[in-house]
Amino acid sequence: MSGVPAAAGGPARANGAAAASAPGKGAADAAAPGPSAAGPRGAAVAASVPGGSGEASSGNAGGASAAGSSAGAAGGASVGSSEGGPVASPGAAPGSTADGGTGSGSAGARPARGGKIAAAAVNQASVWNIANLLTMLRLLLVPAFVALMLADGGYDPAWRSLAWAAFAIAMITDLFDGHLARTYNLVTDFGKIADPIADKAIMGAALICLSALGDLPWWVTAVILGRELGVTLLRFLVIRYGVIPASRGGKLKTLTQGVAVGMYVLALTGWLATLRFWVMAAAVVLTVVTGLDYVRQAIVLRRQGIAERKAALEETQG
Repeated sequence: MSGVPAAAGGPARANGAAAASAPGKGAADAAAPGPSAAGPRGAAVAASVPGGSGEASSGNAGGASAAGSSAGAAGGASVGSSEGGPVASPGAAPGSTADGGTGSGSAGARPARGGKIAAAAVNQASVWNIANLLTMLRLLLVPAFVALMLADGGYDPAWRSLAWAAFAIAMITDLFDGHLARTYNLVTDFGKIADPIADKAIMGAALICLSALGDLPWWVTAVILGRELGVTLLRFLVIRYGVIPASRGGKLKTLTQGVAVGMYVLALTGWLATLRFWVMAAAVVLTVVTGLDYVRQAIVLRRQGIAERKAALEETQG
């Protein structure tokens, strides 16, 4: 970088200091003008490039200003005159200057066209993860299970075995999809809504089919489904105060229900038929007990929430 000879005949001194801005900062530091043959007046040029470097130099009043060049990964410079002209203000975006001055910025500093559309596409693609795919599989297994369960009048052992296989796959995926979503940060809004729906759908379909075929009393189906729907509604009612966590009793209830219903789906006889009766009885007991425990938790959570809001209101007013 070189200066043009000054009006007085003497060469201009390139006494500008290099100014480099750190990545992420929008300020350009202009170097102090150095003395020249004609006087102290000079022009400063500051270039700021994220990740690159900038140069600034000064000359005399009659000389030509030095050129600032920069090269950076992002590309983009802002130029301002230090004598009467605007200087790039700290925090200003590339291509803009303070005090109404003009600046030039490279196209790379501007937001890329279609950026919002690309971001939306990424968010939409995140729905298609392994946890949600397992949930979708469980939803698709519901009509398949019903068709197999009711095939040939609903009493054919072969069709019942295939129905049990579909029910078992659905229950196994229920154990894994939630764990995968929490472990690998795959939780999505779709999963939050679809997962409980899939759980209730497969269990409800199995209970209703069994009661319709006369294998299970209707009151058992009513108790289990009534509890599941009631707890779901209860969660929504108290969600403003907090979330009712899943208890160990609730997880044991789900496991016992799955085993009991699976045993009823199979065409069992003899002591296995007697065993499934007691397993279903244990499932019904756990269903009622855990349901009452959720009611208790909801009442406690609501009282705590109201008390905390009241205390916060009193503190604000006081």
